[in-house]
Amino acid sequence: MTFQVKGTAFITGGGSGIGKATAITLAENGISALALVDLNLIVLEATRDEIKARYPHVQGKIFKTNVAEEESVEDAVCKTVELFGSIDIGINCAGISGTPTPTHLMSLLEWQKVIDVNQTGVWLCQRALIRQMLKQESKGIREGRGLIVNVSSMFGVGGPPGPFRIPHYTAAKHGILINAICPGFVDTPIIGEQIKSGSMNPQFEMTPIGRPAQVEEISDVLLFLSSPGSSYMCGAALVADGGYTV
Repeated sequence: MTFQVKGTAFITGGGSGIGKATAITLAENGISALALVDLNLIVLEATRDEIKARYPHVQGKIFKTNVAEEESVEDAVCKTVELFGSIDIGINCAGISGTPTPTHLMSLLEWQKVIDVNQTGVWLCQRALIRQMLKQESKGIREGRGLIVNVSSMFGVGGPPGPFRIPHYTAAKHGILINAICPGFVDTPIIGEQIKSGSMNPQFEMTPIGRPAQVEEISDVLLFLSSPGSSYMCGAALVADGGYTV
């Protein structure tokens, strides 16, 4: 079974990793316009240019946006609607891992940095998206006025082992709802160096599939959650972690 999407998608963290892979997957499967949001303008431009070359029929616009800043988020959403008329799919992929630190040694600044992006940033984005979608006409029971998918983590389902030392990241991911995907270890820049060095191997040995996910394996799940195929799902958290939390 294939899943088709249409209309305009607004993707935070759209310049790299899961966000980039999701943008490409949606372009492959029917989306007509993409608004890509990220703080890193260089990776945004590269993603936009790649999609334009591969899928010239897809309209693309990039916005340098800090998801932790209310005005920046509101501006990106407003400009997307001005350009494309509506936002049919909102996918919040933007996130940071933070510096691994035990709780008792963590500074308030380090804690707040991760919470601001991974939790408050998601809330700001989905609030702006909800406000816009409520203004839009319903397209029927399968599509409604729009849908939102947040990228959480398997550590939003259960806490990580002690050696990870990421209480700020874990707390932020536990606060994400609507429909969410909870990926396990994904081969992205966040853990790319650890994968290359072999320091993640003990974690992969604890994963039944025995390896990290490729970004495309996560974007395929996001495609399903972005399509009418998930129209009767609300408040669900789909875990795609290779069996790590089983």
